[in-house]
Amino acid sequence: MTVVDSPGQEVLNQLDGKTSSETTSTETSVEMSLPTPLSGFEDSLDERKFLPEQESFSRLEQQDLSSEMSKVSKPKASKPGRKRGGRTRKGPKRPQQPNPPSAPLVPGLLDQSKPLSTPMPKKRGRKSKAELLLLKLSKGLDQPESPPPKRPPEDFETPPGERPRRRAAQVALLYLQELAEELSTALPAPVSCPESPKVSSPTKPKKTRQQATCQGGEEEDDTARDEDFVLQVEAEDGEESEAPSESSSDPEPAMPRSTPRGSTSAKQKPHCRGVAPNGLPNHIMAPVWKCLHLTKDLREQKHSYWEFAEWIPLAWKWHLLSELEAAPYLPQEEKSPLFSVHREGLPEDGTLYRINRFSSITAHPERWDVSFFTGGPLWALDWCPVPEGAAASQYVALFSSPDMNETHPLSQLHSGPGLLQLWGLGTLQQESCPGNRAHFVYGIACDHGCIWDLKFCPSGAWELPGTPRKAPLLPRLGLLALACSDGKVLLFSLPHPEALQAQQPPDAMKPAIYKVQCVATLQVGSMQASDPSECGQCLSLAWMPTRPHHHLAAGYYNGMVVFWNLPTNSPLQRIRLSDGSLKLYPFQCFLAHDQAVRTLQWCKANSHFIVSAGSDRKIKFWDLRRPYEPINSIKRFLSTELAWLLPYNGVTVAQDNCYASYGLCGIHYIDAGYLGFKAYFTAPRKGTVWSLSGSDWLGTIAAGDISGELIAAILPDMALNPINVKRPVERRFPIYKADLMPYQDSPEGQGHSSASSGAPNPPKARTYAETVNHHYLLFQDTDLGSFHDLLHREPMLRMQEGEGHSQLCLDRLQLEAIHKVRFSPNLDSYGWLVSGGQSGLVRIHFLRGLTSPLGHRGRGGAGLKAEVPSPADVTRKGPSSRLGSMALWRAYQRALSAHPWKVQFLTAGSLMGLGDVISQQLVERRGLKEHQIGRTLTMASLGCGFVGPVVGGWYRVLDRLIPGTTKVDALKKMLLDQGAFAPCFLGCFLPLIGTLNGLSAQDNWAKLQQDYPDALLTNYCLWPAVQLANFYLVPLHYRLAIVQCVAVIWNSYLSWKAHRL
Repeated sequence: MTVVDSPGQEVLNQLDGKTSSETTSTETSVEMSLPTPLSGFEDSLDERKFLPEQESFSRLEQQDLSSEMSKVSKPKASKPGRKRGGRTRKGPKRPQQPNPPSAPLVPGLLDQSKPLSTPMPKKRGRKSKAELLLLKLSKGLDQPESPPPKRPPEDFETPPGERPRRRAAQVALLYLQELAEELSTALPAPVSCPESPKVSSPTKPKKTRQQATCQGGEEEDDTARDEDFVLQVEAEDGEESEAPSESSSDPEPAMPRSTPRGSTSAKQKPHCRGVAPNGLPNHIMAPVWKCLHLTKDLREQKHSYWEFAEWIPLAWKWHLLSELEAAPYLPQEEKSPLFSVHREGLPEDGTLYRINRFSSITAHPERWDVSFFTGGPLWALDWCPVPEGAAASQYVALFSSPDMNETHPLSQLHSGPGLLQLWGLGTLQQESCPGNRAHFVYGIACDHGCIWDLKFCPSGAWELPGTPRKAPLLPRLGLLALACSDGKVLLFSLPHPEALQAQQPPDAMKPAIYKVQCVATLQVGSMQASDPSECGQCLSLAWMPTRPHHHLAAGYYNGMVVFWNLPTNSPLQRIRLSDGSLKLYPFQCFLAHDQAVRTLQWCKANSHFIVSAGSDRKIKFWDLRRPYEPINSIKRFLSTELAWLLPYNGVTVAQDNCYASYGLCGIHYIDAGYLGFKAYFTAPRKGTVWSLSGSDWLGTIAAGDISGELIAAILPDMALNPINVKRPVERRFPIYKADLMPYQDSPEGQGHSSASSGAPNPPKARTYAETVNHHYLLFQDTDLGSFHDLLHREPMLRMQEGEGHSQLCLDRLQLEAIHKVRFSPNLDSYGWLVSGGQSGLVRIHFLRGLTSPLGHRGRGGAGLKAEVPSPADVTRKGPSSRLGSMALWRAYQRALSAHPWKVQFLTAGSLMGLGDVISQQLVERRGLKEHQIGRTLTMASLGCGFVGPVVGGWYRVLDRLIPGTTKVDALKKMLLDQGAFAPCFLGCFLPLIGTLNGLSAQDNWAKLQQDYPDALLTNYCLWPAVQLANFYLVPLHYRLAIVQCVAVIWNSYLSWKAHRL
């Protein structure tokens, strides 16, 4: 078998006559592509003819030719047993013939008797000049007098069964393309040789490896078919990099590299440079501004104005307890532990405070922080939701254990006396310091043991304090659900304190403690099997955040998650008890965890999704339409509480440090699984984080831990991958730090030691009495009005030092521990934060530096009005028009709360007068000169004296007749309103207008017969749809104003109809 090393070597083999006796058909077809040697080739090839032929080429052309020939593919050894295209299997390799030297060795090649001389050393793949000349002569190019073309020879062939080698140089690509075209013309027709395989000669240049990498493999790569070729090309590239040829001196220009993988279609994160007015960088504050606008828009879509109209507080269900009856429910501690407050940037006065039970301290005039004492350790806390722009007092409901040393085993049910407390905080504005102290409003005595969680209905349960209600109904403050340790869930309808106090006798006990009958008791199981001990204690609650808020979820000790439909009418789920209250059974439940469900959170944008965390160290995301399997299950650590902020597709989780890895204990943001982001480490903590709360308005979370430190962290934009977030330490800051400090002299602490003194370590007191006898609490507050130079301030350095090494002492009572933290969900007070813990002290702080567009405090103390920039533009612009338009609405709310009837009458009269103005100017086109002012005043007075009282009173009567708020109830109200009230109202309104215009009785009757049918028909064309939406969506005290706003057009029609002759 012939081993074809090169075309020149094949010619030499033919001259020597050493061809193989057995040749396959494939080899024959390849050899047929070579031109036949010229006749008389051996005789004509002597030294006299060879030298002129050699001298006819210039030195430069010989170098170009040799360099171009070196680019032709070199022979390579096939793997044993591997079939290559156009080749057969090789036998034993023949010893390679030595390459002849230049011109003097050519005659020796033809003379078989003379031995070949030693070959000259040459580079791999290079052809000698003699081989090149022999190749040219074999192709018929033997004219020495004509200069050869600058391009490569025409009849040059590719090696049998191989492709042209890929080269980066542009000259080589052009040469190979021309060579392929010439070979295609020199090959015989395929008809004459049907059995010959196709020679692999490309018709267009191949991409280089650099181009293929940049373009991402647009053409199919055939490495699978020719693996050896690719490996050899890589080896040749390595050799050529060591000894580049002259043709590669002008390299091909590299193509630009494409964008990184996975980010070609992703939206680039906008650059936010500069510093915001509060001292934080703009790239940190941009998500805060985004959350403010997004939360405002989504709340308008997802929240309701009025829900659960049948659950109105009744005065006879609230029984005021005497001092003797209330004593078992009150917390045992009557005085708080000693405490002192050091505020950053203000001189330390060293004052120690000890306040009585249910008492408070006046808000600080500069920092606005408030403190009050509940009497026991705080374990449940929530804000009462207030509609946007209501400008009403803020309330928090909380539960404190009666005993400071009390413990509750979770594995068994527990019942006993307890006190649910409601505290009023006044109108917490963001422009001024609170004017009133926090005060204890009233308490509810419960016999259901410890309250582990409590939740208010997110919206639709609050109404104005001055809403007129017929006795015994009281204006409703909110609906509150309690998770109790006896396994039950209680639902209370809380009245406004003003209305409840009006029912008390003058000599009533202060503070007021009531025994209340709940509106509904929620139990697990069914009517035939309802044993609360099977599920254990109820540990967590979650109210459906989107309207109509009809579902309530609860997590139990055995891992069950239970759902109730609150307004259900099913006899299998709703039972009316003898005392008038309801007992509800769930409509859905499933086993979510292997152990206790520690916390539940609903997705605030879509009520189909909920997340749960249990004592089995798992966090599970659920789709309630398919509850048989979680969407995502993550097993990381023991979670204590989590927060699902409105804009993001993930939850922020607080954890217990018992299962946490070293350096990873703290607060994490975990993606729900849709985006696939890795967990983002929000803030490290050394101790257990008991509570976590998130503010949808600020995009910020706050966390309190066992060491007594309350911190806040501004989350980045979690819609983008947080893996590239740099310096997360700039995003978190301390709010205050509580330390247990020893004091020395009297029990009142006159000679107490300061925080900086070198006092010895406190003794390991295990009870509350031992701890408070020798220690006091030191609260070190951060200036939250400005964040300028935050990283170098003392509270920030103290927080970072605490994160670096542990300072926990678990052998004593953790009196400084913080158990509950909650951000205010209301727009009027969204910057306020309440927290409390083991000591029973509850503190309220205002994050003034984060709120917008309200007051910021600069370095110099001057008030700085911040503005809300767009998330895409961080430059300062004017205040948000949407938030600014709330001022008029707030003023109307205040007036309506103080004088409901007067405001409603004036509203009706003003809109009636406006309707008459529209009728005269737009319908009748009288103009300003012919405008009848007396007629407008008549219509306005008619609205104040007739329309306002009659329509407003009718709505209240209608609401008492049909108290529900479902679609069926709204339809009933609309039919009754349009079928009974509307005909009577028009029959009275039109004659009254005629009488005021001076018409006689006969004329008035004739006009009524003429106008009444048309007016009633027009009424039925407009008002049924309006009233249906009004009864279903709008609260009672807003219905008259909404009707009058829509009735501007209707009033114009009535005015025109009444005054038309």
